[in-house]
Amino acid sequence: MISDPKLPFAAEPAPVGELQSPAESRVPVIPAPDSVALDSGARRSLVTGSVATGSVSAPASLPHRSAARLWFHRIGVLLFVFLCATLGVMLMILPWRPEWSDNPLLLPYPALRVLIASGFARGLATGLGLLNVWIGFWEAIQYREEE
Repeated sequence: MISDPKLPFAAEPAPVGELQSPAESRVPVIPAPDSVALDSGARRSLVTGSVATGSVSAPASLPHRSAARLWFHRIGVLLFVFLCATLGVMLMILPWRPEWSDNPLLLPYPALRVLIASGFARGLATGLGLLNVWIGFWEAIQYREEE
């Protein structure tokens, strides 16, 4: 049997000449929890699906983040929130300004200019701006530092 603890099911090769149903060809693999350190006997029993005979040791401590990595994460979240908020506010305000439809890039394309100047396109851009602001602030509210 081929087993990989990263995969939810381990493939078991069928004997030559026999047909197997899809349910019989898969053996469930139960991954070990990250917070519990298992010895090789317990790990082997979890992979094969048999009753665990090995002993389970005390929970392993989680590795602590370095200060630099923590600050990089904080700065990354801050930049993401700032980018989302800025882009969202621009998408909410810019469609209602004259520069939106009187754009020199749209002068050669009058049909596209009419489409961009329509209320639907402006409302769509404003809605995307609101969504962008909401995503940025949601990320800021949900930020938690892992200790």
